Amino acid sequence: MRFEFKPSFDRSVKGFRGKEKEEIKQAALQAIDILSQDRIIHKGIGLKRLKGDFWEIKKGLKARILFRWQGDLVEFVLVGDHEDIKRFIKNI
Repeated sequence: MRFEFKPSFDRSVKGFRGKEKEEIKQAALQAIDILSQDRIIHKGIGLKRLKGDFWEIKKGLKARILFRWQGDLVEFVLVGDHEDIKRFIKNI
């Protein structure tokens, strides 16, 4: 499985503060670990399919990580709140 962090992801992470940034990075690494090892995906990590190939991981009340999962490629696209993710999905 291949993983890619889009420039939009990196830009959106910069909008968060120190501890939140670290939590977001840890959540992305946890997702990579789970997806790359074909582990059973459980609801406890807050993984949810949104539309088509787009998925989100909830990290706390404010942060959500949006990624696109196509075959063996996972592209981390954006980090934001509920409205940011909703707006992005609406425009695809």
